[in-house]
Amino acid sequence: MTIAEQFWQAWLATLPADAPARHATYMVEPFGDNPALAAELVELVLAGTKTATCSALWDWEAEGNPLPEPGLLWVVLDGRGEPRCIVETVEVTRRRYDEVDAAFAAAEGEGDRSLAYWREAHRRFFTRTLPAIGKQFATDMPLVCERFRVVYRGIEE
Repeated sequence: MTIAEQFWQAWLATLPADAPARHATYMVEPFGDNPALAAELVELVLAGTKTATCSALWDWEAEGNPLPEPGLLWVVLDGRGEPRCIVETVEVTRRRYDEVDAAFAAAEGEGDRSLAYWREAHRRFFTRTLPAIGKQFATDMPLVCERFRVVYRGIEE
């Protein structure tokens, strides 16, 4: 059993026997595309500052994965690949990069939480990551925007 599976089982052990999560599937991933970013972002999640995230729709299509839906459970890894918390997606919207508003940027919790910071940081991120799937950053690119809540923090809680 992997450490992420052990973390998942530890959470399930805190739930009632008839909890729907006992039959749920879940994903195991860090935020971001590198260990330093993963470490930074999971700390923002644990602090309650980061309650949203976005990804390029093109990434989901390239990976052949279904889009996230409310109720999706995710074991969030830190920069060392260690599970730090479990989050549940509570809202999913599709919008273009240039349609992201200040409220969503603030919910992402990064930098000074401004829309200007969000735009610059995400432009850099997508410029860096999209070429791997044959795409390029564009201000009208489609995004999958998720809001989430932490449902488990492990034994530190």
